[in-house]
Order: sequence, then structure tokens, then C-alpha cells
Amino acid sequence: MTDLALSSDRPSHTAAPVHTGSVPAAHPSAWRRRLPLLLLLPFGLVFTLFQLAPIAWVAINAFQAGGDWSLVHFREILGSPWYHQSFTNSLDLAFWSSLAGLIIATLGTAALRRVPGRLQNAVVAFTTMASNFSGVPLAFAFIVLLGMNGALTLLLQQLGLAGQFNLYSRGGLLVLYTYFQVPLAVLLLYPAFDAVRDDWRDAAALLGAGPVRYWLRVVLPVLSPALLGTFIILLANALGAYASTYALMTSNYNLVTIQIAGLVAGDIFLEPQLAAALSLLLMALLLLVTAVNQWLVARSRHV
Repeated sequence: MTDLALSSDRPSHTAAPVHTGSVPAAHPSAWRRRLPLLLLLPFGLVFTLFQLAPIAWVAINAFQAGGDWSLVHFREILGSPWYHQSFTNSLDLAFWSSLAGLIIATLGTAALRRVPGRLQNAVVAFTTMASNFSGVPLAFAFIVLLGMNGALTLLLQQLGLAGQFNLYSRGGLLVLYTYFQVPLAVLLLYPAFDAVRDDWRDAAALLGAGPVRYWLRVVLPVLSPALLGTFIILLANALGAYASTYALMTSNYNLVTIQIAGLVAGDIFLEPQLAAALSLLLMALLLLVTAVNQWLVARSRHV
């Protein structure tokens, strides 16, 4: 009994309990948590200097006249037929070029998804390059090809197919705008076609739907959010276009962007505050169009 008692009083050297399961990770230190914010600072600085600061300057100076707060610039714009025409021309070119570019890009992207992979990659690479071909080089290329003495114009005249086309007119600008809208629309729509499955066509054919009905009842409803979003981006892209139009037409065609540039850097008179008011109205128009697009997209998702 004594030996048992002594052995019970003696501390037992048992193994420590083994903890199973995953060991919780240590919390990152403060500097590691703040590192993403530090890396974001350059972007925030650039965004503030080149996005927020110009918008703030425009918003403030649009309501300034002679050092005081005033609505005189907006009254001048709203009461001027010249500025009315500039907005009408800009909306006209933007709407029709965006619609034409969207239709061409939709058909082209649908066809592109049916070709072999190597050809797809080559066309997408070319489209990426073409989407960056704009401004003065694009206008010069169109002058060389479709100007009064352009290579393509002379060829069409020899074939008797030239007609009455004039590059330096609304029709010429519409062709120019549509050209730089199509590559951008293709790049925006190309990923959206991943949502369209190949077996849907076979299923629609089994149910008696032809190609037209398949597109109207299946493909377009699925792609409608992407189509609406792309159309709005194209519209904004066309409304903000300046360099190509000015290089082709100088100030012979009345557009909002040309009016703004003339008021800021014109040779006759400078009115930067009036230009700020025009810019603010243009931004308000784009915000309105974007809000309508978001409402339509949200409604299409709930239908």
C-alpha cells in the first residue's frame, strides 16, 4: 500500500496533449495590412489630379462670371441656336455611328466565334490595334483613301461607283465615326458571347425555331445587358471624339467638342468659363444616358 501511495503522489511524466487540426494563421502585422493602401496611393494621386480636379474645376467655373456666381453661361447656351445645333449634331453622329457600329460588331463577333482559334486570335489582335488607331492619323488615312483625290475615290470614279459621297460632310463623318466604333464594340462584345452556348442552337432547331427566331428569342435576350452597355460606351466615345473630327473638318462642322476646344484654345477669343458650362452640360447628358442604361439593364435582369 505504501508503494502505491508513494507512486500516486509522484508526479507522472505524461506526454503533452497533441492538438489536431490546422493551426490558426498569425495576424499580419500593421505594415502588411497597410501595404495595399500605400501601393494604391500613386493611382489615387493620378486619379485625383487628372480626373477629380478637372471635374471640380469645370463644375466651379461653369457657375462663375466676372468673379461672381452666376447662371449667365447656361442662359447663353440654352438661348443660342448655334449651341443647340452643336448638341444636335453631336447626338446625331453619336447615335447613328453607335447603332451602326453595334450592329456590325454584333454580326462580326458572332461570326468570329465560329472560326478556328488561330484565326480568332489574329482577328482579336488586329481589332485591338485598330481600336487604338484614332485621332489625327485616322483622319489622315481617310483623307488619303476617301478624300477628293483619295486612292479609293479615284478608283471608284473610274468604275463609275463613286456617286455623290463627300468625306467632308455628315456622311463622311458618319463613316469615320463608325470605323472607330466597330473595333471597340467587338472587344466589348467578344467576352459576352461566352454566355451563348452552342447546344442552344440545336435545342432551338429541335423545337422548330429557325435561325432568325433563335437570334430574336434566345441570343439577343441573353446578350441584351452587354448590348446596352456597349451601346452606351460607344455613345460616350462618339460624344467625346474631337481630334479626328477636327483634323478632318477643322471648325466647319458644329460639334460640342469643337466648340469647347475653340473657347479654350481659339485664335479669336477665349472664354474658358463658357467652355466649362458646355462641358458640364455634356457630362450631365452622359450621366443621364448612363443612368437610363443602368435602369434598362436592371429591368432586363428582372424580366
